[in-house]
Amino acid sequence: MERHELMRLLVGEDAPSKAARATLACGGEYEVLEGGSRLSDSHAGIFTIRLRFMRRKAADILGWERAVQLLRERVQHIRIGYITAPDGAWIYTVFLTADGSELVACAGVRRPEGEPHEERTQTPP
Repeated sequence: MERHELMRLLVGEDAPSKAARATLACGGEYEVLEGGSRLSDSHAGIFTIRLRFMRRKAADILGWERAVQLLRERVQHIRIGYITAPDGAWIYTVFLTADGSELVACAGVRRPEGEPHEERTQTPP
C-alpha cells in the first residue's frame, strides 16, 4: 500500500487517526501486512490482552478501547498495519478491511523511554 493511500484512509477526526496521519505526513515508517484469515473479533481478543498489559505498564495509549470495540462490532476479515513515528516514540496500529479499502480502527501507544526502536521495513512506494 502506498503512503498516500494509507493517509487517505486516515481521514477521521478521532485523535488516533489524526495522529497517525500526521506521523505519515512527517515521514514516519509504515507497513501494512497482507490480509489474514482471522476475523476482527478474534483480533479484538488479542488486542484486549495487549490493552490490559499496556495499562499495567502505565503506557500512554490513544484509542485502544474504541479500536477493540470496533473490532468486535464489525466482524470481518481485516488487515493490520503499523505506523512508527520518525523518532520511534509512538507506534500506531491500523486495522483495515481485508481489501485495504477502508479503515476499521486506529490506535496508538507511546513506546516507553529507553525501549529500543525496532526498524520496520517500509512498504515500497
